[in-house]
Amino acid sequence: MTKRLILTRHAKSSWDDPLTPDHDRPLNDRGKAAAADLGQWLASRDYIPQVVLCSDALRTRKTWSGIAPALPGDIILELKPALYHAGPDVMLAVLRHARGDTVMMIGHNPGISEFAARLVARPPLNPEFQRYPTGATLVADFAIDDWSEVGWGMGAVDDFIVPREIGAL
Repeated sequence: MTKRLILTRHAKSSWDDPLTPDHDRPLNDRGKAAAADLGQWLASRDYIPQVVLCSDALRTRKTWSGIAPALPGDIILELKPALYHAGPDVMLAVLRHARGDTVMMIGHNPGISEFAARLVARPPLNPEFQRYPTGATLVADFAIDDWSEVGWGMGAVDDFIVPREIGAL
């Protein structure tokens, strides 16, 4: 059997109010547009999660709410406080408890870029992969029967994109 992970860094957030706590920063206009574009891109390629594991920060939740309208079906959203600024080991632990064949995870850098790099056997050719900028999205497949079996270097990259590339497609 195969499991699929859609790994997304939150879209561009706003720094307009320096007094806003980091956890509560919203998306800026560019981030809102990028999230909607990501939703369209995912739908156009039939990358449809059954479950979304999302950091409980406002910018990750708003990234999901921008993506969601483009995707069909009843997708389960699970807010995971452990994903807020999580490192790769915590992200892997959360993923190992996932359910569903296609799971989306929405998180933060710097942890998400290292998580992505360690998770796949070979990185995509896209030069943005290492940096994993806001909105970056990896789609990877794993030849496993259950998420509890997932480990480092097991993922096969299907796709990788950053929002500014979507308009060029």
